[in-house]
Amino acid sequence: MVPILINYPEEMLRVRIAALKDSSSAALADLQKMGVLHVEEAKELSPPEVEEIASRKQRTRKAIQEIDEILDSLRGVREVAIPPLTTPMEPADAISRVDALKGRLSSLLERREGLRTRINALDASARFLEALALAIDVPLTDLRYTGPYLFSRVIIFPREATGPFLEDAGDLLLHRVDVQSGGEDVIYLLARVHDRDRIERTAANLGGSQLPPMDEDMTLREFNTRRRTIKEELVKSLNALENDIQAIIEEQLQDIVLYRDILQREYSRLDILEMAATARYLTVFEGWVPRDGIERVSSEFSRGKQVFIDSRPPSPHDNPPTKLKNPGGIRPFQIIVKLFSTPRYGDWDPTPSIAYFFAFFFGLMLNDVVYAAGLLLLAAFVLDKLVDDPHAEGTRLFRRVLVICGVVSLAGGLLSGSFMGDFFERFLDIPSERLALARTVQSMLSQPISFIALSLIIGLVHLNIAHMLGLIRGLKKRNTGIVINKLGLFTVQIFGIPYLFHVMLGMDLLPFSAQVYMVFGYLLVLGILGIIIGSFLQMGGLGSIFWVFDLTGILGDVMSYSRLAGVGLATYYLASSFNLLSEWVSSGLGSAVPGVIGAGVSFLVGVVLLTIFHVFNLLLGSLAAFIHSLRLCFVEFLLKFYEGGGRDYSPFQIPQQRTVLVGRKS
Repeated sequence: MVPILINYPEEMLRVRIAALKDSSSAALADLQKMGVLHVEEAKELSPPEVEEIASRKQRTRKAIQEIDEILDSLRGVREVAIPPLTTPMEPADAISRVDALKGRLSSLLERREGLRTRINALDASARFLEALALAIDVPLTDLRYTGPYLFSRVIIFPREATGPFLEDAGDLLLHRVDVQSGGEDVIYLLARVHDRDRIERTAANLGGSQLPPMDEDMTLREFNTRRRTIKEELVKSLNALENDIQAIIEEQLQDIVLYRDILQREYSRLDILEMAATARYLTVFEGWVPRDGIERVSSEFSRGKQVFIDSRPPSPHDNPPTKLKNPGGIRPFQIIVKLFSTPRYGDWDPTPSIAYFFAFFFGLMLNDVVYAAGLLLLAAFVLDKLVDDPHAEGTRLFRRVLVICGVVSLAGGLLSGSFMGDFFERFLDIPSERLALARTVQSMLSQPISFIALSLIIGLVHLNIAHMLGLIRGLKKRNTGIVINKLGLFTVQIFGIPYLFHVMLGMDLLPFSAQVYMVFGYLLVLGILGIIIGSFLQMGGLGSIFWVFDLTGILGDVMSYSRLAGVGLATYYLASSFNLLSEWVSSGLGSAVPGVIGAGVSFLVGVVLLTIFHVFNLLLGSLAAFIHSLRLCFVEFLLKFYEGGGRDYSPFQIPQQRTVLVGRKS
């Protein structure tokens, strides 16, 4: 989207690059070649930064473990190609996606684990339950019961441990059933709840193990009869569940291995960065990289090099450099903004509005076809000879500023029919009306009163755009003083100007009755009160005095734009005066020397004088137009809303020059 009035600088990321000592020179050379890192002094990691890195490591390690658990559920071993990333993915995004997948699978994995446990319990307890069923037939739930007073358990003991257990805890048992299974004894016991801990602890110390619980709603003998069918149903459910799990993993297998690759590299990077806080064998480079350049840095150092990168957005306490990002037609005017002050990072960049108004003001003041063509020639062929480095970025942008301003001046000259003042009218008897492409423009710019009126209207619009931007800024910053002050200024202008014209000059700018104008008077007073209150809120006691300058400044600021007409008319009349002077001198010489020689001398002298005078006027008019355009953009416009105070983005690089200057001037 093309910015209209303001723009924002490019988003920056704070980057810390750690390289092994042996790789530091190569890493530095790569950084210089890439030319995207604004280098700053590398500082030791603060305790909060170290804690943050440790926390990120822990989250990353947990996500990797979850991925490994998911992949462990995959049947068989296979080779999976890691898919290329079409768009950069942050490690935090990979972690969130792993969590989402884990959440989708967690219930299925828990159910699978439960089925496996039940199947294993069936196999492990089969022979013990068969032996126990020969002696008793009770519901399965009674084999492991815990109530408010009694509990029951089935405990399997090695044959040699049964006697010691009964000697130690036998008097605590209210009822027991003993059976044998192979070389082990199976004891079904019933006892009081308050003796449970002692009984279970004694059994465990002697090597006894409790029979797993059975949840089936049937008796012991019925269960033994149906045990095979129950196991088959459990295995069938387990297989169906396993197929669902496999389908989900297979569906996202490539993404899963991609997430693991991203997180493994992230974990290695964080590990190195954590060591960089204290290690002696690492070199750390620190600075700022534009967000659109971080992928280039990351991809360059991910090709098997022993270099690790950490990037993060700036914190509230950071002061990142400012890299402006304006479209090509607007970009040259960044040097105009930087003459005032570089925008602060994250703040407004007024380059678009400066570009429009600066070029327009310049073209309005240097409003001549020949002078505009001369300016374009100077920018193309002379500027390089006036600077030390013609290939510098600043020189290139300044040349484009002059070219744009020259084109606007050329367009204005064609519309108004201005060619070196009244040159065609004086020497060729061609009136300017015939040369103008737009007679309305020619008439307006040739009459001092209309030109001044146009300049004041332009000033009123320009100033109010600045005040509107100031109001928006006050709203964004929630600065009540600025908001009330700007609203007061708008109220004074909207209602005060018609009211003053009605009362003081007897002119009705708007077709309203006297009663309406009386309401305008009250609104004018309300606007003045708003200016006073806003100034007081901004400056305290001084605001009760300085509000006067806000009020009177409206008139003074608007009147300042009369310089547009002043410089424009001065350039035109000075050119016309030079035409008249050249005509007088050449005509006088022609009269003093009669004949062909006199005519030749008169023509040559006239051409020389016209060239000298108009070159001088071109330089003087261009300089005046440039200076006064700066003045209007800086003093009347930017001071109303713009703060600046930023620092330029200066990447670490040595630009490759195509030509160099050698030797010295004699």
